[in-house]
Amino acid sequence: MAGVTDPLRDLRAALSLPTPDVLPPDGLAAAPALPVGLSAAQVEEAAALALHWGAPGMALAWSRDPLRRAAAHLRLGESGPALAELTSEPAGARVALLRARAAALSGAQDAPALAAHARTLARQEGDSAALIAAATLLAEEQQAEPYGALRTLAEGLKVAEIAGQSADAHLLAVLAHTQERLNARKGQATAAKALERSVQRSPARVLALLALRRTAEADREAAGGALYPGWWAFTASPTTPTPAGTARTAAGG
Repeated sequence: MAGVTDPLRDLRAALSLPTPDVLPPDGLAAAPALPVGLSAAQVEEAAALALHWGAPGMALAWSRDPLRRAAAHLRLGESGPALAELTSEPAGARVALLRARAAALSGAQDAPALAAHARTLARQEGDSAALIAAATLLAEEQQAEPYGALRTLAEGLKVAEIAGQSADAHLLAVLAHTQERLNARKGQATAAKALERSVQRSPARVLALLALRRTAEADREAAGGALYPGWWAFTASPTTPTPAGTARTAAGG
């Protein structure tokens, strides 16, 4: 509408800037203070922007939404506080997904089962975003058997296609690492796509840069977003040998 200003314009601009060369110990440098007089909904929008652009500490300072706060804690590797945020939340795909991610980041043995459960709930609820995220997480847990991981990721790609969406950057980054175990050239091509679609200081950006062997840049992005290293721990999983002639998947090519 003409004449209406965006009260979060300066915040949007500040958060979308590239990671500065000099960072404080807790990641991204402080953004401008929130404007006075914002509604509760606008404050939550600011928190969502902060989380999206890799400033989880700011998201925690501003948000009162349990799921958003849990997601911010998980960026920082704080699985316990994340689970505490979800204690009173009703069961559902997105809550199950956050619990599965918390388990994965803490190295819990039931992480694959929890990720599979989140995927089942997302299918039942018709939640495409949760289904894509659950497939991504489950594939991370399946890296020892890359063909299985490719089949899992293929479902996420298909869901995006049906929904008329571009493939998710995080899914593509995990796909790149999975493909690298079988076909380095294909993995590199997928990593380039993931990098193009990823945002500053996100797990997807870090994973894409790691797949492209741009380690220094990956370290810088991770530091900028105060990202916990558990987000890319799966890349070190050993690959289980598979019989020759295993069928290809849509994700594997």
